[in-house]
Amino acid sequence: MKQEKTTETNRSLEEDLLQEVIEKTVLSAVTQAAGPSRRQLLVGLGATALTTLISQVLPLEKMVALAADPVGKPEKKNLSVGFIPITCATPIIMAEPLGFYEKHGLNAKVKRAAGWAMVRDWAINKEVDAAHMLSPMPLAITLGAGSLPVPFYMPAVENINGQAITLHNKHKAVKTAADMKGFRFCVPFDYSMHNYLLRYYLAEGGVHPDKDVQIRVVPPPEMVANLKAGNVDGYLAPDPFNQRAVYENVGFIFKLSKEIWDRHPCCAFAISKEFATTYPNTFLALFRSIVDATHYASDSAHRKEIAKAIASTNYLNQPVTVLEQVLTGTYADGMGSIKKDPDRIDFDPYPWHSMAIWILTQMKRWGHLNGDVNYSSIAEEVYRAGECDKIAKELGHPTHEKTMTTHTIMGKTFNPQQPEAYVKSFTIHSMA
Repeated sequence: MKQEKTTETNRSLEEDLLQEVIEKTVLSAVTQAAGPSRRQLLVGLGATALTTLISQVLPLEKMVALAADPVGKPEKKNLSVGFIPITCATPIIMAEPLGFYEKHGLNAKVKRAAGWAMVRDWAINKEVDAAHMLSPMPLAITLGAGSLPVPFYMPAVENINGQAITLHNKHKAVKTAADMKGFRFCVPFDYSMHNYLLRYYLAEGGVHPDKDVQIRVVPPPEMVANLKAGNVDGYLAPDPFNQRAVYENVGFIFKLSKEIWDRHPCCAFAISKEFATTYPNTFLALFRSIVDATHYASDSAHRKEIAKAIASTNYLNQPVTVLEQVLTGTYADGMGSIKKDPDRIDFDPYPWHSMAIWILTQMKRWGHLNGDVNYSSIAEEVYRAGECDKIAKELGHPTHEKTMTTHTIMGKTFNPQQPEAYVKSFTIHSMA
């Protein structure tokens, strides 16, 4: 009891001191800003009268409260966040059952969508407050590619790696991209890492994605059924649908996406610029929740717990066994082997500007963007790397010294400082 009283006394003294410091600072600022004659008048009023006068104009109590709690309370606590039921959405989904939204002062509920076009439309039409999106989508929406242009932010990446090329069991003799000529593929969305990575892999193997194969958009939850029915020969897709094809004995994992580009971005937390600026405290609370949950998910010791938390029907609606294989990286490949790759999927929120620039080069390469593209400016506008690092630092996580780096895709180095030269370096592209 004595300790409790001492703590309360200390807290009261701290609050009184904070009040005094703010009042003195405001008084000094007001008197110094006034002209000589007006300053003389203000000083003549005395500190108490002057403080009372200033408080009628400036909310000193609110200033004290803000100084004591610089985070600021969310303007809007009840939120809805759209998502697609895939393991890429792990941080956004798990933040609800594992309490990360609540920890940061929010009552956020996730809302499941059938496909990416639905998530995009929900976000643009304000049917959800924020969304789980593919990392190219905020760039595309901001630029008006495939939709009306609406400024969007991508404050954080959700997952890195975590995808695979899965083929029908009848294609187990396939060894290279060249063996895939004539195949019918599906991807989850035009503006997706899945589409751009599949196209990159095929083109590097001499297969033109628009001439030598067919690629169509299919919502992830429908991919296994399409493979089973023989409507497609394969897909580059998010999990758990690669592992689910193995689980149902209809397909095998031909290549993990990390074998194309290790630590590539896939899905992300996205929010409209309008929401972020209208509800800044809410935005920051949501931002903290996602960054916090993403770092929690990056610890392999938490993966089985997370698999159980997101397996239920209102989230991914998948067997826990399937999710554990994806999240732990110990999995059956459909070819008779058990593989161990703890980096099959990982979680890192930092949205490198260089990642955005690579995505923009592929959008340009495949005709999704026309004309001149200001790569760096768009990357900096949409991918909020600086803000992500500030929150990471606040939460005690590692930060970065730069926002750009080189990336290696299929053994070739991408230099983000020369994006247009990179686009022109490809012999296979939309116009070739």
